[in-house]
Amino acid sequence: MEKKRILTGDRPTGKLHLGHYVGSLINRVKLQEEYRCFFIIADLHTLTTRPSKEDIEAISTNIREMTLDYLACGIDPGKSVIYLQSAIHEVYEMNLFFEMLITVPRLQRLPSLKEMAQSENLKEMPFGLLGYPVLQAADILMPRAHLVPVGKDNEAHVELTREIAKRFNTLYGEVFPIPKVMVGEVPTLVGTDGKAKMSKSLGNAILLSDDEKTVQKKVFNMYTDPKRIRADIPGTVEGNPVFIYHDVFNPDKEEVEELKQRYRNGKVGDVEVKEKLAIALNAFLDPFREKRYIYAQQKGYVDEVIYDGTMIMREEAKKTLAEMKKAMGISGIWNRISRKAEDKKKRQKGVMV
Repeated sequence: MEKKRILTGDRPTGKLHLGHYVGSLINRVKLQEEYRCFFIIADLHTLTTRPSKEDIEAISTNIREMTLDYLACGIDPGKSVIYLQSAIHEVYEMNLFFEMLITVPRLQRLPSLKEMAQSENLKEMPFGLLGYPVLQAADILMPRAHLVPVGKDNEAHVELTREIAKRFNTLYGEVFPIPKVMVGEVPTLVGTDGKAKMSKSLGNAILLSDDEKTVQKKVFNMYTDPKRIRADIPGTVEGNPVFIYHDVFNPDKEEVEELKQRYRNGKVGDVEVKEKLAIALNAFLDPFREKRYIYAQQKGYVDEVIYDGTMIMREEAKKTLAEMKKAMGISGIWNRISRKAEDKKKRQKGVMV
């Protein structure tokens, strides 16, 4: 029996961070045994907010860094397909077909698009950004994915994909499964500034590849309880980023509970709490850093992984697009025209048809 399928991925805007890991990566690694996994390097999506020549030139380096993070996290290219979006030409056609099945007002209701535009300081909404979720639907439906592990901010996009798949199937016949969404146990990880979700562009992220000293520095600069100006003042644990990180990344739950109690009672300073968090985070990240270094030393390996995965995805994409066109009747139009034109040319040459 063929395994059900997963599609998810990331824009290659740089190295991945802890928010990526708890929001989606951890689920991807766990599900490799049970599902046929397709992980997209979504370079076309990068153009929606970063279309400059300089941004495009940076994509190659970012792709390598992101793939190294994938491998370091435990994504196995022997079990999963890692591929480059822009090299799959069928996605352009699928995107066009799906654009006909959705309205502008429906896209405008997605809050994530406005947030993306604001984070990139865009004064107006580019057409490509407005259509971002439609292209994302083409990505998801191309391998006919059944499940999509994503962060909380992309949950609404998967719902739009479900709508598009249902509408296509209703109009033309059952071609696509209706994908389900899977959100991580920590759907949104707050950044070190305590103001917004973790993001490289906001400068509030701890990268999976950060070295020990960098992690320590970022932890000691973390936002805590602003009302607590001395260690003997009772502090607030709930919503405090330092304790949110302790809950997620510190495996010593007894230590965490003891720190919380002392913090509430004004019996521990922020320095000690942060010191222990830095120790826990570095212990958590050590295996990633070690694996990442090993893969980085293997010259040409990352390119080989992406190439092999992209060639596999190309074959999948051809099959899906052919089924789409057949169901829609689009392929039949050209087939009839070309057949008649070829027959006429043969008759003109005196060839029996």
